[in-house]
Amino acid sequence: MVGKQKSTCESCVNYVYDEMCGYYVCDVNLDEDELMRFITYSNYNCPYFQLNDEYSIVRRQI
Repeated sequence: MVGKQKSTCESCVNYVYDEMCGYYVCDVNLDEDELMRFITYSNYNCPYFQLNDEYSIVRRQI
């Protein structure tokens, strides 16, 4: 049985380091409703999640 994997910000390509703030932030502009769901629900699956897998292109070339 294969279930939907919960997305984590740390492994998302949109989770980038902001040098001005000094910490990691989400690069996606969430609207008000999405931001509220993200903050409120601990098991929120972000629709903008993209796995930060830098080796995926190499695997496709093989």
